[in-house]
Amino acid sequence: MYEFIAFYIFAISTVILFLITVLSKNVLYAMTSLAGGMVMISGFFFLLGADFLGVVQLIVYVGAVMALYAFAMMFFDTTKDVKEKYNSPRLVFLLGGLMAVVFVVIFSAPIIGENLQVASPITNGVGNAEAVGIVLFTKYLVPFEVAAIMLLVAMVAGIILAGKKMDESLTTTVLPLVDKESEDEILKKESR
Repeated sequence: MYEFIAFYIFAISTVILFLITVLSKNVLYAMTSLAGGMVMISGFFFLLGADFLGVVQLIVYVGAVMALYAFAMMFFDTTKDVKEKYNSPRLVFLLGGLMAVVFVVIFSAPIIGENLQVASPITNGVGNAEAVGIVLFTKYLVPFEVAAIMLLVAMVAGIILAGKKMDESLTTTVLPLVDKESEDEILKKESR
């Protein structure tokens, strides 16, 4: 009974959060709801008894979304469009309290579900993490390493592009503030 309720909570939350991701015009809201949706997906793994995959989902995918979040904040001036308006403080309080209750129920699930029986038991002698590690580092070793290299190249390229964009924005914002003669002197010094 508990698993059905938890499944529907995770399913509805995941669908709503991913709809916000797709339909939101604000980058920060889209990235935040994407991270929340990834957290809810990890809940499915925990419900299925795949604790290792649930933790990997949290660390890898939510961590990757947070890195993407940081890159989006560097590339776009996202803070200029964010204007928080609380039209109804009661609604904010109600939604915050509702989320607190949901989290309390989710975190108390292991206490409630201690007597549940597993539908498909795990093979004796090999744990969940060991089984995933054996498959990942034998059969899928090359794609795993290629993905790691691609992520490293993307991260370095993002840092380089963000650094160039920051240099350009600094020079364009500083130069118009000085008069024409000072601007010519600054440009001569930079060319030396």
